[in-house]
Amino acid sequence: MTKYNTNLASEFFVLSMLHRLGASASLTLGNKKAVDIFIFKNDGRSLTIDVKGVAKKYDWPADNINIHGKNDHFLVLVCFENKIADPLQVPAAWIIPSKAIGRFIRKYKTRTVISRAEVNKKGREYKDAWELLTA
Repeated sequence: MTKYNTNLASEFFVLSMLHRLGASASLTLGNKKAVDIFIFKNDGRSLTIDVKGVAKKYDWPADNINIHGKNDHFLVLVCFENKIADPLQVPAAWIIPSKAIGRFIRKYKTRTVISRAEVNKKGREYKDAWELLTA
């Protein structure tokens, strides 16, 4: 499984969940992009989503994230929990408003990540919080 396949699997998982929950959502295409999915609301508003996916229980890469966030922009963090090859396993997901992501960011010499430990510890309200996108 390549990193590219993990990212695609993550994006399609999120898109599938949104459609299952009745959202009008579209996937954007491209490789290096900050917006992976658009949601179009009935009131004319739109939301944007940046999907970050990992196959194992690792931190999520965050080199291209604006830590100050924007209104109506969300990050969906997907983890396949070391079971990406098992189609019967559902990945874990956290839906986090981009304005709240800064507290989970950790910067190191060579990379910037969203800390899985911090998300698990301080981000419980975002676990499976699909209503943030569909309400």
